[in-house]
Amino acid sequence: KYDVFVSFRGEDTRDNFTSHLYSALSRQNIQTFIDDQLNRGDEISESLGNAIEASAISVIIFSESYASSRWCLDELVKILECKKEYAQILIPVFYRVDPSDVRNQTGSFGNSFSKLEERSKENTEKLRSWRTVLKEAASLSGFHSFNI
Repeated sequence: KYDVFVSFRGEDTRDNFTSHLYSALSRQNIQTFIDDQLNRGDEISESLGNAIEASAISVIIFSESYASSRWCLDELVKILECKKEYAQILIPVFYRVDPSDVRNQTGSFGNSFSKLEERSKENTEKLRSWRTVLKEAASLSGFHSFNI
């Protein structure tokens, strides 16, 4: 059981914001799950899905290339399912991206999503699901890295 699950795009935030957040949470004895495996499959693993389900809170760190990762977006789908099913708390952090760009897939965030769209255009159902969860998560009250 974890207190916090952190969803992030490693190349954007692993060595800065995410590592600092993880350290701060650990110092407070907050059990935090951060998946930092480099090898990815097409679907989120069962153990990762279980970690999301077993967490009371999910922190999503939206960054410029978050939407270029199908892995991150699949995590986000699972996180929003847990928010609905288990009333899990979801805290979005907008790391150097504007919430409206995440919500509408515009700006540099939208450019990253467009690249993923090109690679996934045969899977319209999954693309629709990703767009829906991005809009929903970015509409929640969260934190902006410009203000942190």
